[in-house]
Amino acid sequence: MSEKRVSEKRVNENRVSQQESSIPVPEPSAASEPFWAATRARELHMQRCAACARLVWYPRFACPHCGHDQLDWERLSGQGVVYAVSVHHRPALPALADKVPYAVVLVDLAEGARIMSTMFGQPPRVGDPVTVAWAPLPDGRNLPTFELS
Repeated sequence: MSEKRVSEKRVNENRVSQQESSIPVPEPSAASEPFWAATRARELHMQRCAACARLVWYPRFACPHCGHDQLDWERLSGQGVVYAVSVHHRPALPALADKVPYAVVLVDLAEGARIMSTMFGQPPRVGDPVTVAWAPLPDGRNLPTFELS
């Protein structure tokens, strides 16, 4: 495959749509569709590599750790600890104007993966325990966010 086609494929798989909420929301790709389907039931799912047993985040077709192409989906607890936090006092988008201050966080999930997300309300501190929360989207999916446990 030519470099141009590879680039086009990456762009298409990483498209972002503008939902009614005015918050950019990724459109599901072939790799991420099972993740987004699980959010309809407010369940957090990630892939686990059948060869090396490591969790894989973000959704993809091959394990970034060992290259194996058998990735199975599993439901996670949604429990974790804040690894890093950046508190935003100015909204990055107009749709977030009524949510400031809000935090962009890296969360170490209990199962071992690290995920980037947002937290609204009281800003967390590094080390705070958190639980997945859900922001409804107009199409029935839910965007995973986190809240203090």
